[in-house]
Amino acid sequence: MKKIDKYILLKFLGTFVLSISLIIIIVIVFDISEKIEDFVSKKAPLRAIVFDYYLNFIPYFVNLFSALFTFIAVIFFTSRMAANSEIVAILSNGVSFWRMLYPYLIAAIIIAISSLLLNAYVIPHTNKKRIAFEEIYYRNKFHNDKWHMHFQLEPGTFAYVERYDIDDNFGHRFSLEKLHGQQLYYKLLSDGIKWDTVAQKWQIRNYVIRKINGDKETISRGEKLDTIIALKPQDFGRKTNNLETMTLPQLSKYIADEKLKGSPNLELFEIEKHKRLAMPFATIILTLIGVSLSSRKVRGGIGIHIGLGLLISFSYILFMQVSSTFAVSGQLSPFISVWIPNILYSLLAWYLLIKAPK
Repeated sequence: MKKIDKYILLKFLGTFVLSISLIIIIVIVFDISEKIEDFVSKKAPLRAIVFDYYLNFIPYFVNLFSALFTFIAVIFFTSRMAANSEIVAILSNGVSFWRMLYPYLIAAIIIAISSLLLNAYVIPHTNKKRIAFEEIYYRNKFHNDKWHMHFQLEPGTFAYVERYDIDDNFGHRFSLEKLHGQQLYYKLLSDGIKWDTVAQKWQIRNYVIRKINGDKETISRGEKLDTIIALKPQDFGRKTNNLETMTLPQLSKYIADEKLKGSPNLELFEIEKHKRLAMPFATIILTLIGVSLSSRKVRGGIGIHIGLGLLISFSYILFMQVSSTFAVSGQLSPFISVWIPNILYSLLAWYLLIKAPK
């Protein structure tokens, strides 16, 4: 690497670290002011607040704001370079604009790969402690309010639960059907199922079993029946924020398993999966847009560049949220809703790169 490459690379990463550190400090201060009453009223230990919550809070928010503050960092230090005529000096000494982009791309790729690894593997583990702390000292206890839940346990095997009580681990009005093709050959009806936490199996209460073999039908009854089926209590009470505790392979497996069961409303999980892959690419795209916008020296100084940069970055975030809303409502596929902002802003980046001063 040449000296100018190292100079730009250190400026980029240094400004990024400084800006993200400042915003995290501000976020922590506001978070403490919002939650201090809950911490005091629920007697949260200081050690737990510092090490279980805020130490795991920082990686989550650093990664959440990384693309935005990469863009702001690029706009800020490149605008200053342009205002000090450093960009003009670089281009006048025979360095092409495209060659000048190399250190920017290297820094953006470093941040993007770090973000991808954090998203996929590191942050889900830190989120477990953070969310566990919130459940005890901040959030109210979760109650399942879903009714009439249907599951496909395996091909041809279907289960139904009218309502599931999280506190008692009891599912009301449970039924199980098994089909061969379109032909029903097994049906179980019961008052409910109870999860045995010791034996790790289900106990079916007051059941009737119908076994159908051609024209013959056998009916049996009983009060209790221990069984193992491909359902767990968390399948009824899984909270949406639990997707934050899954690594990328775990999230992919969960989506595949739930689709097999026929579970509805998986859009949020699919959006989360695609966001973990799309957001690191946004870092590179926004970097290119930032360089293109701020490399030109203008009369208004860096203020105009920063203002325009913030407008574009927030428009990107707004676009991502709006397109995700269409996916949740079923009007767009999660893949398209998450990736379409990257595609459109890639075209904008290419246009601005062509128009940038050479």
